[in-house]
Amino acid sequence: MADLCLFPPSAAIAGDDLLLGGCSLREIAERFGTPAFVIDEQALRARARDYLAAFTGRHPRARVCFAVKAYPSAPVLSCLAREGLGFDVVGGGELRIALAAGADPATIVMHGNAKTDDDIQAALDARIGYIVVDGFDDIDRIERLARGHTPVLLRVSPGIEAATHAAMATGAATSKFGVPAAQVPQAIARMREVPAIDLLGLHAHIGSQILRLEQFEAEVAALAALERFGVYDLGGGLGVRYVPEDAAPGIDDYAQRLIAAAHQHLGSGIDLIVEPGRSLVAPAGITLYRVVTVKRAARTHVAVDGGMGDNLEHALYGQRFAPLVVGRWAGQSVTADLVGRHCESGDVITPAVPLTSPQVGDLIAVPVTGAYCFTMANNYNAALRPPVIFCGNGAARLMVRRETPADLMARDVGAW
Repeated sequence: MADLCLFPPSAAIAGDDLLLGGCSLREIAERFGTPAFVIDEQALRARARDYLAAFTGRHPRARVCFAVKAYPSAPVLSCLAREGLGFDVVGGGELRIALAAGADPATIVMHGNAKTDDDIQAALDARIGYIVVDGFDDIDRIERLARGHTPVLLRVSPGIEAATHAAMATGAATSKFGVPAAQVPQAIARMREVPAIDLLGLHAHIGSQILRLEQFEAEVAALAALERFGVYDLGGGLGVRYVPEDAAPGIDDYAQRLIAAAHQHLGSGIDLIVEPGRSLVAPAGITLYRVVTVKRAARTHVAVDGGMGDNLEHALYGQRFAPLVVGRWAGQSVTADLVGRHCESGDVITPAVPLTSPQVGDLIAVPVTGAYCFTMANNYNAALRPPVIFCGNGAARLMVRRETPADLMARDVGAW
């Protein structure tokens, strides 16, 4: 029998079909086509509630701000806003999406290592909760653009080498993000020279897909060695299980350890912000593909109708996944490379993975794709970006339509 441990809790086998949120994946594929991003809405809401309960239950002055970069879609953000989450945005584009989704500007934090004048102005115009100063140029921009009281946090690079892929580590001494600890006093002094800047606290973020909780505790200790403030944004970065053999801390364990460290090093009277992204949305989403071709030679390649146009995780980070062939719950398992249709050998969804009797026309469901796949979807080989389908209580709803050829060519201008 198929192992559904990585799928959302509602996943259930029904004959030769797989249900998600009570919805048939076969019917979703027929109705909306493939590839398609499918989200279990109740699983998404449940994880938002789990985060809120875990943090505010232990520290009432905690705020959970979803990292919009993990899934910058207004329907997803609207769902999370209704559950009481705030938002962490990078730049004016993500800010626009959050505001369109109905986010309260006061619950929004904006960071980014290279914020433009337009980004800063958008944050000022919206009167968001905090602008995160990432360097001295941010201070100059706020001084020039702000016309009134501007709450800010200072992002610190805590010098922690996170145990994750190098491309996802953001807190090392050589990182492009934040102000090195040695320069923090100078940055604080500079901000205190600017009447419009109200420096209220510190921000740090050490990376993504982090599975060792002691690294978050080290981040808190690093902040405690600096000048004390009333607000601390500890970022996000909690990792998730992508394949059955992975071990990842749960939300409750993460909250317990992080808040205990904060109380020990920073005190219990602080305002605390966390910015979960991957750990909130990744397990709530799957991607649905259809097999286009199967090649059996020196290696078996099972090629689907998507690929690196909708999932760059393996190409960028070497991430592995655990796909299932829908309906083939028993039979001969073959070790195959699950690949895409794009014209590049690096177009691999996951290599050397067991698949049960894959045939042309089969549906493939890939779990734990609710983070960053939608974010980084692209038009390689003129691929059309997939739709987003919400499933819940037996009803499937189209939330983001599939891109069309007209969309693809809409920006072409001039005589040609």
